[in-house]
Amino acid sequence: MNIKFYENNEKRLIGVTLKDDSFGEENNMALHVCKNEAHIIENRQQLAALLQADLSNFVCANQTHSANFFRVEKSDIGKGATDKSTAIANTDALYTYEPNIVISSFTADCVPVLFYSEKSDVIGAVHSGWQGTVKEISLKLFQHLKQAENCDLHHVKVIIGPAISQEKFEVDSDVQEKFQTLGYADEYIYWNDQTHKYHIDNQLTVKKQCVLAGVPEENISIDPLCTFKSGNGFSYRQDRETGRHLSFIMRKES
Repeated sequence: MNIKFYENNEKRLIGVTLKDDSFGEENNMALHVCKNEAHIIENRQQLAALLQADLSNFVCANQTHSANFFRVEKSDIGKGATDKSTAIANTDALYTYEPNIVISSFTADCVPVLFYSEKSDVIGAVHSGWQGTVKEISLKLFQHLKQAENCDLHHVKVIIGPAISQEKFEVDSDVQEKFQTLGYADEYIYWNDQTHKYHIDNQLTVKKQCVLAGVPEENISIDPLCTFKSGNGFSYRQDRETGRHLSFIMRKES
C-alpha cells in the first residue's frame, strides 16, 4: 500500500495514504465517495493491518467544511470505521487523549492537519478545505485546546499534509475576498494576469492560523506534494468523482 509516514516509531504513527493502482478504486479511503463500499473497507483493513491496529479502533468524521471540532472519548471508538452513518456528525476536526486509536481526516486537495503534544497525550486531525480555512477551523481548535484543555501549544507539533498547491488553486474574487477578510492571508495570494484568476496558498494560510494560535513556527512542517500535479494525489479539482486520502495519527501505549 502506498503510504507516506511522517512518524513511525514506538510512540506514534503519523502519515497519509496515497493513490495506488494496485488497490480498489486506486486506494480510495472514503465511504462517502466510492463506487463500492466493500472496496473502501478492504482498503481500510489493509491500512489497519500495516499500522498493526484494528479497523474497529478507527474514528472517522462526517466532514462538512465546518469549523466544528470534537473530542473523541472511549465510547466513540469505531465510529465511521466501517459505516459512514455512524461517523462523528458535522465535524471537521477530531482530537483525543485515548491511546491506540486511529484519528483520521479525508482530503482530495483540501489541507489535512495532524498534530500531537510532546508534553500531553493529545493528538488530532483536521480537515481544512478553503471553506474551513476561511472559517478558521485550525485557529479555533488550537485556541480551544489552549483555553479549555490547558494545552501548552509550545509543545505541539503540527504536520500539514498534501494539498493542492498555490499554482493550481485558482479562484475568483468571491473566494479571494474571503481570504483577504482574514487580515493575514494577503501574502499567500497572487493575481495571474494570463488566467485572470487569484492563486491562494491554503497550506501557508493554515500554517499562519496555527502560529496565530500559539504553535511555534519551527514546530510546523508542510508536505510539498501537490494533490493536483502528483500522480500520487487525489484531486477533486481534476476529477469530481475522485477518491480521498486518509491522513492518520495514532498514539501508542502498551
